[in-house]
Amino acid sequence: MDVPFLLQLLVERHLISPEEESQLLKAESEVRRKLFRSKREEFVGKLANAGSVHPVDVVLHFDLFQEAGREIDENRLFQIIAEKKNLPFVHLDPLKVNIEVLTKYISRPFARKHFVVPISDEGGVLTCALSNPFDIELLFQLKRNTGMEIKPVVAPKNEIKRILTEFYGFRTSVTKAEKDLDPIINLGNLEQLVSLKSERELEASDSHVIKAVEYLLHYAYDQRASDIHIEPKREHSLIRFRIDGVLHDIQQMSTKVHAAVVSRMKLLARMDIAERRKPQDGRIKTKLKEREVELRCSILPVAFGEKLVVRIFDPEVVFQDLDFLGFREVELRTYERMIAEPNGLILVTGPTGSGKTTTLYASLKLVATREVNVTTIEDPVEMVYEGFNQVTVNPLLDLSFAGALRTVLRQDPDIVMVGEIRDNETTTYAMQAALTGHLVFSTLHTNDSAGTISRLFDLGAEPFLLASVLTGALAQRLVRKICPHCRSEDLLTHAQLAALNIRTKSGRPLRVNRGKGCHYCRHTGLLGRTGIFELMEVDDVVRKSIIRKDDSVSLKQVMRQKGMETLKECGIRKLTSGETTFEEVLRVCNGLG
Repeated sequence: MDVPFLLQLLVERHLISPEEESQLLKAESEVRRKLFRSKREEFVGKLANAGSVHPVDVVLHFDLFQEAGREIDENRLFQIIAEKKNLPFVHLDPLKVNIEVLTKYISRPFARKHFVVPISDEGGVLTCALSNPFDIELLFQLKRNTGMEIKPVVAPKNEIKRILTEFYGFRTSVTKAEKDLDPIINLGNLEQLVSLKSERELEASDSHVIKAVEYLLHYAYDQRASDIHIEPKREHSLIRFRIDGVLHDIQQMSTKVHAAVVSRMKLLARMDIAERRKPQDGRIKTKLKEREVELRCSILPVAFGEKLVVRIFDPEVVFQDLDFLGFREVELRTYERMIAEPNGLILVTGPTGSGKTTTLYASLKLVATREVNVTTIEDPVEMVYEGFNQVTVNPLLDLSFAGALRTVLRQDPDIVMVGEIRDNETTTYAMQAALTGHLVFSTLHTNDSAGTISRLFDLGAEPFLLASVLTGALAQRLVRKICPHCRSEDLLTHAQLAALNIRTKSGRPLRVNRGKGCHYCRHTGLLGRTGIFELMEVDDVVRKSIIRKDDSVSLKQVMRQKGMETLKECGIRKLTSGETTFEEVLRVCNGLG
């Protein structure tokens, strides 16, 4: 594309006459030299671009288009060019340009030389905005350099130039600043990001303590550990992993190495390395194989030194979908209907380690769309998730669950998650929030779903108010699943049937499954965990029972008549279906009705 070509387009559109075309062609050289001199300072240091005065600049420099009906600006001229080539004409909106696509495929010098901007990459096709769609060599170079099919569109040259200056300049400045500035601690973050080395990189490292810590984290991830315990003893230090809820002895190390390992973890978790007399807490975010895993570290001084416990929060485990938690179909549909309500109070109950946090996060992830404001109040924040506004309770700053909830309600929330209801004030604010149009999630420590009502009464809840705001209560436990690699059939004895109060037809033994033990499950016969649930949905019948202040036994009977499956019944169902073992059901459901 050159000046004669552009002038010919204008003649075809009857915007200039053939005589004017001849006059402009004669003046082209002088105009080009004039434009070059005016841009000399811009081209200093950029010799590759020194002679690249754009043909459009030459054509637009003439004052032959000021008459009525012949006004031609840059946008109109590039529209004509696009129409001639049968290509789309686009305007580049800086607010909609993807900076990752823009800087990923071509260099800044190449983009400036050819006035080209990549604007999208979908399905192996790279869409590029060009000022010269007739440059076949440019399209060939783009295809060869990117390995993608090129879809050209036409955009005004000055818009392309502005995008190149703003976005490429910004990215280059940021990159250079990152190299020049010393690293600083950003106190606004809850954790720092630590990229773990690969096994090959660890072999090449000569820092033994660093290697030991990273090998330990690698091994914990590979073994699906939820916690790492490093416990100082009199003559050695014991390392244990909690896998599927059970602690396993892993390794021993000397007390001298123990102190160095603890110091290394303190450094990563932003703790005070010199402080050895007080408990400390910290957080680390690690990055391993493009996967981010958060660690919560806790230091506790004990008799023989500092005990370190690292809780591992893998997003693949904590942020699961509700479908994979272990609900049966009817429970899942009921629970999804409950959390889809615009307001109300939903409680998840169970002891520590029963999976309440995972259920709450899965619920919030399902309802947390861009159209709603989701705020959580936790002690502490279990997993940092950008979709939520997360608040950490801090007693030292007089920030309790109740105090934080009181402030959050002034923040225009739609959905609020309170980590735990543990006193009268928090109970009152949670119910008031549910009553005033908010959807509130929280937890309680009760044995079953019916016990939730009695516990709330103990915390000062008024029956008529509780009956109007409570949407439902979900009690849950976690049981270990049978390892699929060593699964085998087994029969329950009469004593085992009696222990679970199971009656079979004609007193025949019950056929179940059991894991023999293999290297996949560390010879336990169990691999992974699933939930057992007891879901109480509050309807008119339950509301009347709440207003009458019926005890939990009476309320449970009402719910069972309505078809509710108890925790023990859910555990037995998973036993008979071959998901878990007799020992697991007995361990988890012992004492439950």
